[in-house]
Formats: sequence, C-alpha cells, structure tokens
Amino acid sequence: MDITAVIPARYASTRLPGKPLLDISGKPMVQHVYERAKKAELVNRVIVATDDRRIFDAVERFGGKAVMTSEMHKSGTDRLAEVANGLGSDIIVNIQGDEPLIEPGMIDEAIRPLMEDGSIVMGSLKAEIRDETELNNPNVVKVVVDRSDFALYFSRYPIPYVREGSGVRGQLVHLTLST
Repeated sequence: MDITAVIPARYASTRLPGKPLLDISGKPMVQHVYERAKKAELVNRVIVATDDRRIFDAVERFGGKAVMTSEMHKSGTDRLAEVANGLGSDIIVNIQGDEPLIEPGMIDEAIRPLMEDGSIVMGSLKAEIRDETELNNPNVVKVVVDRSDFALYFSRYPIPYVREGSGVRGQLVHLTLST
C-alpha cells in the first residue's frame, strides 16, 4: 500500500506566528515532526504542505519534501486535501505540524485499521482522560463514540458541556480524547 503522511504547516498562525519554524534543540519544529513521521514503519513518504516560502525553504534545507499550497485555505485539512489530490496514495495521514514529540508507533496505530478494513475511510486515535485538568483543558480534544467505537462528535469542552445558567446537572462517567 502507498501511504503518505502530510504535515500541514502555515506561518501565519494567529496565536503563534512562525510556529513551524520555532527552534527546538537546534532544529525547527517542523523538522522534528517530519523526522518522527519518517520513523513510522507504515509510511512510505512524508510531505510538508505549506503556503509559506520560509517553511518550504526550511524543509528543503534539512532534506525534506515540501509542496507549496494556496494561501486561501482556512484549515490544515484543506491544505492537506490540495496536496493529496495529486498523490494517488492509498492512505493519506494528516500529521499536525505542532507535534514535535509525536510517537511514530502512534502513526502506525492510526494507519493499521484503514489497511485492515477497506470500509473504514477515516480514523483518529483516542485515549481515556484520566486527569481532571485534561477534562477542562480546551487544548485536549474530547470525543464521543458510539458502541462500535466510531466517533460521533468532538469537543474542546467537557462532554456533556453544561453552560452557565442552564440548570442542567449530571455526572460524567467516561470520556476519551482524540490524539
């Protein structure tokens, strides 16, 4: 199977401009992500999808493969789709450009079900939330799954989320997070 990992990376982040190029131990963040993705056993190739020449040039400098994309994309998924359109790969893996410590084995873990069951068209890893700080952290995405373990929806807020003044009370029993 032909499996390509695409790392969407843009310079113009509203919260932290230039994030993919931030220096971490002498390398830009995007290089750490790229190198970790290359270590995944099931991935045949890794491509950085960017709309910024500075990121493109940094990737080329460390020997990686980068593709320029439109500046009009609203999300990394849109950027990935532009690149994926011309690849012809069996499986495309979206690897977040701001995860310099991503475990290569987790990439393989996300790919395996797609290889084993052709009816699965998309997947995401999840893990049980074991700490209340994670539950209330909007940077930790929560997921609701059905009995077959298929995702129904994702939220940055605790699920169920009780808005102030709603009068709703309840007890949270089991949550997982998307990783």
